[in-house]
Amino acid sequence: MKKYFITGLLVLVPLVITVWVLKSLIGAMDQSLLLLPDAWHPHTLFGRDIIGLGAILTIAIVLTTGIIATNFFGKQLITLWEKLLNRVPVVKSVYSSVKQVSDTLFSDSGNAFRKAVLVQFPRQGAWTIAFVTGTPGGDVANHLHGDYVSIYVPTTPNPTGGYFLMMPKADVIELEMSVDEALKYIISMGVVAPANRPPKLLTEYSNK
Repeated sequence: MKKYFITGLLVLVPLVITVWVLKSLIGAMDQSLLLLPDAWHPHTLFGRDIIGLGAILTIAIVLTTGIIATNFFGKQLITLWEKLLNRVPVVKSVYSSVKQVSDTLFSDSGNAFRKAVLVQFPRQGAWTIAFVTGTPGGDVANHLHGDYVSIYVPTTPNPTGGYFLMMPKADVIELEMSVDEALKYIISMGVVAPANRPPKLLTEYSNK
């Protein structure tokens, strides 16, 4: 009986969690329907709500924004819009900070979260997986002597929380592991380990 119960859990738990995540994501995206006039809402037009219609609308808005932003007139419009936002004191600081982070994370030329590394944290002898996010900048760089890298150490099983650290390159070991594999390893608390690869000589990130 115990064997069958555990087997059932192994089958159902991933399925239930996947459905829950997708349902939450689609539910959040469906909130974009609030942007439409009441007369255009599915409940008004069809007499009932249509799950997922807001997700389609969200994707359409994102694609349309991307298309507009890539042409000349769209770029001029965005530049004008950003100049307007930069004139508002509180909005300026929030918008500029969020934009810098999003540009770093989603830009094809950015290096943030594109390399998984092995570091000793929270103490010597204890190892964890982290992600390189860049190099120290601003006045911080003036107080750090030598080569340093900025890393993000995610928590498990929720990798959206974590710690931002600046460590010497010599203390950071680059892993032969994709970011997706590293995230699965972290979220599963070490249960879902990446596939074994032929043993290679570990080289420090500073030698890359």
